[in-house]
Amino acid sequence: MTIKKGLSEADVQRLLSNPSAEARADTAAKLAEGFSAHGLSDSERRLAEDIFRIMMHDAEERVRRALALHLKSCPDVPRDVAVKLARDVETVAVPMLKYSDILTDEDLVEIIQSQGTGHHVAIASRAKVSETVSEALVETKSAVVVETLVANEGADISENSLKVVIDSFGDNESVQDKLAHRAKLPITVAERLMARASENLRRYLMSRPEMTAEQADMIALQSRERAILGLAGDYDMGDVELLVRHLHRNERLTASIILRGLCMGDLRFFEAGLAQLSGVPLVNTRILIHDSGRLGFRAIFERAGLPKQLFQAFFAAVEVERETRYDGAPRDRERHSRLMLERILTQYGMADVQFGAEDLEYLMTKLMKLPSPLAAEAG
Repeated sequence: MTIKKGLSEADVQRLLSNPSAEARADTAAKLAEGFSAHGLSDSERRLAEDIFRIMMHDAEERVRRALALHLKSCPDVPRDVAVKLARDVETVAVPMLKYSDILTDEDLVEIIQSQGTGHHVAIASRAKVSETVSEALVETKSAVVVETLVANEGADISENSLKVVIDSFGDNESVQDKLAHRAKLPITVAERLMARASENLRRYLMSRPEMTAEQADMIALQSRERAILGLAGDYDMGDVELLVRHLHRNERLTASIILRGLCMGDLRFFEAGLAQLSGVPLVNTRILIHDSGRLGFRAIFERAGLPKQLFQAFFAAVEVERETRYDGAPRDRERHSRLMLERILTQYGMADVQFGAEDLEYLMTKLMKLPSPLAAEAG
């Protein structure tokens, strides 16, 4: 018989009579190409498979590599051959690990647990990587492996694994950058990433001789909360509620960030924050917040345990939100925020209204950066 791509019985006989390694490698490539081309009869396929099983034990690496290179994408390669090649040395295994669909998640996890970094990187580069395999790759704690994995948009990575990546590689800028650029991160993971970045910023600021600990803490906090509030605007309400619960569990759902969210016009974050702190369902919280009088808002505010000295500031912001609408002109959201901040700051100094120095400085800084209505009219 003659196998497609030119492999003849003479080729087979030369293979079995132990020719040179170069000849065996050439024969392996020719046989694998013919097998992958689906042009063999049943008897020819059985013969080819038997030869593969001989070749995969060949002492010469180049023979096994030739076999792997030409069988890597073949859907009909015998499973035992595919697995054997995938467990081989790196130069042989990589093609199979990157491209073969014959390998199961169980195969891949076993290889991750028994082989080295080169094998791991190849698996992390596959067109599709399941959550189970991703978890095993993250557990290697190898920066190059994890960086390859998080840069792979075809990799399904669980929320828990992503959090492990953040915690394990918080100081690795390359890993964090690849993670930050994934198409869509769970909102709780994105917040955790921002918190870690904020901590890195704080440590950097602390290293500067002119920076006090209080200044570093304030800058880092403002940076994190600004990023979080910007993040919330990119997700739907269900994700915002997840974010708020996550912040609460990690003791980061502060009166400060709730007030800042409201000042920036993020009513969803404000409502979800009060609902979380008060333990009142979101729909009920909304009714109480938007009560035309003060009774409902005061009740939900006090139930949430927010500082009494900030009640008037919060109420003033809610009144602005209730009374004004975006006008559709350029930077209308920013002008809306300015109006809200002006209204809040007019309350400062009243007998029952006090801001912490950090909040006051934050609000004043934000006010100075926002356009005034007169500037908009002049434009």
